[in-house]
Amino acid sequence: MPGGMVKAKEYDWKDSNMALFGSDTDKKVKKESAETEKAWKNAGTKLGTQVWRIVKFKVTHWDKEQYGSFYNGDSYIILNTYKDAGEDEIKYDVHFWIGKYSTADEYGTAAYKTVELDTLLDDKPVQHREVQGHESQLFTKYFETLTILKGGAETGFNRVLPTEYVTRLMHVEKVSKKKIKMVEVSAKRDKVSADLDDVFIIDNGLILYQVNGPECTHDEKYKANSEVKKINSSRMGKCKIQVVDLSSSGEDHPALKLLSPGESKTEKEPEPEAYAEMFVVSDEDGSMDMDPVEWGRDGLNSKDVFIVNSSTHVFCWVGKEASVDERKNAMTYAHNYLSTYPRPWLPISVIAEGKETASFDEAFVNPNFA
Repeated sequence: MPGGMVKAKEYDWKDSNMALFGSDTDKKVKKESAETEKAWKNAGTKLGTQVWRIVKFKVTHWDKEQYGSFYNGDSYIILNTYKDAGEDEIKYDVHFWIGKYSTADEYGTAAYKTVELDTLLDDKPVQHREVQGHESQLFTKYFETLTILKGGAETGFNRVLPTEYVTRLMHVEKVSKKKIKMVEVSAKRDKVSADLDDVFIIDNGLILYQVNGPECTHDEKYKANSEVKKINSSRMGKCKIQVVDLSSSGEDHPALKLLSPGESKTEKEPEPEAYAEMFVVSDEDGSMDMDPVEWGRDGLNSKDVFIVNSSTHVFCWVGKEASVDERKNAMTYAHNYLSTYPRPWLPISVIAEGKETASFDEAFVNPNFA
């Protein structure tokens, strides 16, 4: 390991308290401040997706060629600007994405800068929080492929030079009918053996191997091939590319010997129990309280903020007459609530009364009270 480099720490969501993002949020996100943030220039002025990365408390533009690729040691802000079919009104969704090894400072900065961007756009965007490995369907729709790589701004491992021969292993997997996900995993042989129905890319610097599992799909092969060509292009086309079909070559192929031996978990640990529940958040008596209420849309009222957890997605519904503090700290309430829930990584969306989304409406249709 390079001198002075410390292994990244995986974030423990149970310890989460949204550093840099709390009761004083309103002081940080005034519109005057947002208008002086250079990174927000032209934000939301054109239809489409824009991405920024947090680097040392600063918002920096993410290279468009890297859209869809995220480093697990970083946090990002993603703005989608769109119009519904047949309508002229411009709408926005703004997400902050938290990498598995992102620091509390990084995702805290991403969180309050997301609110700042929301303020700049006159509170029109729907705010969302996304956690690596548990992204919402809405988030994944923005990118043809969601790619998660190791490293980040602080580690300096966001580029691999061909001459360094740092062997990397990427897992290419079809996760839905139209979506492929690529995640950099530990470069161990057993990782391949455990998922023979997928495709892997072994990046050995000057040689790129596409390893097709005997049960992989055509879509996975096609996407892996595209990614291999993309990597080769970034290295001026100097890499040798080789396709390995395990159905004919077996697991003794020289490409797999580039990977270190190691044990991988072949069985995923069962996820903690999830259940639907609903709370009202109010500061009417001078202190901030969160009390359980009966499930149902009829229980919502304009004076307060409500936490609506369908067991797969958490919504923070903000009433039209909610106080300024309640509105500005809606994301904080939902985030801190999840720190006590068995699945603290669930996606979060902040929904204003009168601007409910289809996914919010669906949450009340089939809640899981088990």
